[in-house]
Amino acid sequence: MNVREKKEGPSESFVMGVVALVFLVIGYQTALFIHHASVTRIAAGRDEPDTVYVYVEKTSEIQNGSESRRVLKTERHNSVHSSRADAIRRKAPRPKVESFRFDPNTVSVDDLCRLGFSMKQAESIDNYRKKGGRFRRKDDFARSFVVADSVYRRLESFIDIPLVDLNIADSAAFDALPGIGGWFATKILEHRKALHGYSYKEQLMDIYRFDQEKFDALSDLVTVDSAYVTPYPLWTLPADSLRLHPYIRNYETAKAIVLYRDNNPKSARTVSGLASAGILPPESAARLARCFIAE
Repeated sequence: MNVREKKEGPSESFVMGVVALVFLVIGYQTALFIHHASVTRIAAGRDEPDTVYVYVEKTSEIQNGSESRRVLKTERHNSVHSSRADAIRRKAPRPKVESFRFDPNTVSVDDLCRLGFSMKQAESIDNYRKKGGRFRRKDDFARSFVVADSVYRRLESFIDIPLVDLNIADSAAFDALPGIGGWFATKILEHRKALHGYSYKEQLMDIYRFDQEKFDALSDLVTVDSAYVTPYPLWTLPADSLRLHPYIRNYETAKAIVLYRDNNPKSARTVSGLASAGILPPESAARLARCFIAE
């Protein structure tokens, strides 16, 4: 009896299973590719600020009490991202460590990471600032426990902490200076108005109880930028305005200055001329001579 051997092919269900598995593998690989591309794109986005904000800051009263200045400034910031995007950024390895100019008081956490700090270190610096901490000098940043000596040596030349300009800063900026506080901050503003603007840093010591020790503690933190100084109109103001200047002080001296300028040629209108005529005492003349005087 001959038995016919029957050869059967794969069942239909088996074929469908193989096809489904193939599609599943392709879908999984596609999902992995899309996920990897998305993570790469999100991580790459942190390497540069998403936005550079340019703004104009309006200052407080300057020089003659009625004039104000507007100062153009720029700041680097990253746009706000979702918590999931931030989580991806935290986990993704950084391709390189960068060095660029930064102010440790305003630099973002993301940019601190770009500078070579870990996320934990960057957040520690940010928490210090949020609690009111401030880096007044480069050395202050170096003393932070999360800033290694090797990192500081690499970044030292890139640290850019703006000086406080005596003619455009507000009371909050003065209050933040060492040894100042609210009372002295107010006096600095009042003296600026009386002077029609600071001409040199040492004028701070005209203020009552502002001694050499207090000045030495902050002299490297402040500046007087000539771009923000309006020359004092000594030779055009009337006597009742001149008398208000701290180096003139009284109406009799102010009237004598007006009389001097009305009876002398323009070439003789100098502070040294006022001193030689006995109108200003030597100490007041020496201080006034260091001021920016309008011609």
